[in-house]
Amino acid sequence: MNLYEQFGDIDIYLFDQLLKGRVTKEMQILDAGCGSGRNLVYFLQNGYTVYAVDQSAKAIEAVQQMASQLAPNWSAERARVEPIESMSFENESFDFIISNAVLHFAENEEHFHQMLEELWRVLKPGGILFMRLASSIGIEDAVQPLGNERYLLPDGSTRFLVNERTMVGMTEKRQGVFLEPIKTVNVAGQRCMSTWVIKKNA
Repeated sequence: MNLYEQFGDIDIYLFDQLLKGRVTKEMQILDAGCGSGRNLVYFLQNGYTVYAVDQSAKAIEAVQQMASQLAPNWSAERARVEPIESMSFENESFDFIISNAVLHFAENEEHFHQMLEELWRVLKPGGILFMRLASSIGIEDAVQPLGNERYLLPDGSTRFLVNERTMVGMTEKRQGVFLEPIKTVNVAGQRCMSTWVIKKNA
């Protein structure tokens, strides 16, 4: 089995969390905004307890198909067609939550906070929230404000953008703990993606 077969198209910063031992088989894992499941291949093949939500029925259909092939004990109720801001899981259900390239699709600041609050609601005390999202860090002078904290990026896309101050403030408001310093990748000055990994106090 080659590396791609083992890990799929996993985000490199999520892979880093695996390498650091922060995701274990005892954990309940949620991929919130899972898309077609690019980050779930390794977990499904290796017996992790995985749940997934996405507002796209087509995406969840793809996850169901992949999961049924990779995980012998897969249960269809683990993948659900739901928006991030309104999930059907009980409070404090998950030990590790993945939110990869999702939050920057927020329609406005209220929508962003709704999604973040819902992720926090279903996270167990002591659990980890792993987020990758677009930010203005490093391209502050190159983005054009469109209102509601949404911006036009140099690459032509429109995103809800955060900065270091807002990420720190939102973490402190929830009394979360940074497990990593905020890391930002600048893609040729066209867009920036930040990694935000925080722990919920027990």
